[in-house]
Amino acid sequence: MALPDFLIAGVPKAGTTALHAALVGHPELFLPTVKEPKFFLSDGPPPARGGPGDVQTYQEHVWRQSDYEALFDPAPAGTLRGEATPFYLHDLGAHERIKSLVPSARLVVLLRDPVDRAHSNWTHLWNAGLEPEADFLTACRAEPARVAAGWAAFWHYTGLGKYGEQVRHLFEHFPREQVLLLRYKELKDQPAATLDRVCAFLGVRTGVLTAVPRENVNRHVVEDNDLNRVLRLLLRTGGTFGHRFPVPLRLAARGPLLTLLHRKHGTRPVTTPEERAALLPLFVDDIALLSQVTGESYEDWLAVDRHAVA
Repeated sequence: MALPDFLIAGVPKAGTTALHAALVGHPELFLPTVKEPKFFLSDGPPPARGGPGDVQTYQEHVWRQSDYEALFDPAPAGTLRGEATPFYLHDLGAHERIKSLVPSARLVVLLRDPVDRAHSNWTHLWNAGLEPEADFLTACRAEPARVAAGWAAFWHYTGLGKYGEQVRHLFEHFPREQVLLLRYKELKDQPAATLDRVCAFLGVRTGVLTAVPRENVNRHVVEDNDLNRVLRLLLRTGGTFGHRFPVPLRLAARGPLLTLLHRKHGTRPVTTPEERAALLPLFVDDIALLSQVTGESYEDWLAVDRHAVA
């Protein structure tokens, strides 16, 4: 069977796309062209409902095992096979599915300051025209209702950042030597050294990869004005009903709307001290748990003013 030897298992908006793009360049590794197949997120077909755009995303899930194995069929002989689905850490059921099918798989997990990660997550969906709330904190406060309504995990801005609970559960299913925990900051600030750590962990040659492609970066935040509100309404409507139409037609309709929505580029958004102060209480206990479980310090994540942290 063609199944993965390793998984980039987490977390969204923490450099997983960039790491995937970098590892593709290693001759001893094979990653399929389909990024985020999401195979281990369900035992069968994905849900048929969710938030704006969720059903279209669910249609992209590779949920049949035969289709999943086919992704790895082109792997050259002798290469290690892997894939990147950053929701595997958050989905506790995925831990059990991975353990059942590929118990020897090595897992790479990138962690990012949970408030910054949540803000980047919100910015991504806001810039895509799907997030209805113009205020980051308001969107976070809407999370419980969205979860109850069945919105997909990418809308779980704070829930995705409860790493302590997730890593503890992961360690209950996999020995620690099969899990490599990295920080987003390490990949960003020390790419060559971090890529060597990943390669050494996977058991392939180091010194081959020296740079990380800039992928999936939010360089601006879309303004909230009258025209953009109309565009965003159209995009959310398309996200709700677009799954009923062929993909080429969806892309043809969506492309011009996004181009118009992104007509103005401002500065890259950052998390403000006020936003950090409002959300940090949600993560304090979990950050402590993460430190306890991993034996590593994450105290820098507790700073309200990130600019004061070296």
